[in-house]
Amino acid sequence: MDNCRAAPSVVDETTAEHQDKALAVVQRLLKERGIRTRCHHRISLGLFADRAADHSWPDKPMRRYWMDRYPPELTVLDPEGRCDATVTVDSCSGYLVWLRTASGLQPFRNDDPYLVVNLIAALWPEQR
Repeated sequence: MDNCRAAPSVVDETTAEHQDKALAVVQRLLKERGIRTRCHHRISLGLFADRAADHSWPDKPMRRYWMDRYPPELTVLDPEGRCDATVTVDSCSGYLVWLRTASGLQPFRNDDPYLVVNLIAALWPEQR
């Protein structure tokens, strides 16, 4: 994840859906301006098989699993396909934008995706 060098926090399914919808708005606005994007969804799946136990199905389940969801991430691509920016949604502070040409994260209000789109579109007008 480009926005944060630390491991992203696990979110529940409802939070991931809300974040995905917020990023879909930004993606649609960027597409209208001719800016290419990709949305990445990450999950972690794990399966356990309990072969040492001497029990039969259906008394106890033979397999256990876990699934963790991570916040979705919108990647903004330049004409050569390189990552120019990434946009994520933080559960507390709203949009977080990482720009290749800037240092650090740029936080934005949750209810205004136009600020994010205007920032990204203004940085590389000759490339778009």
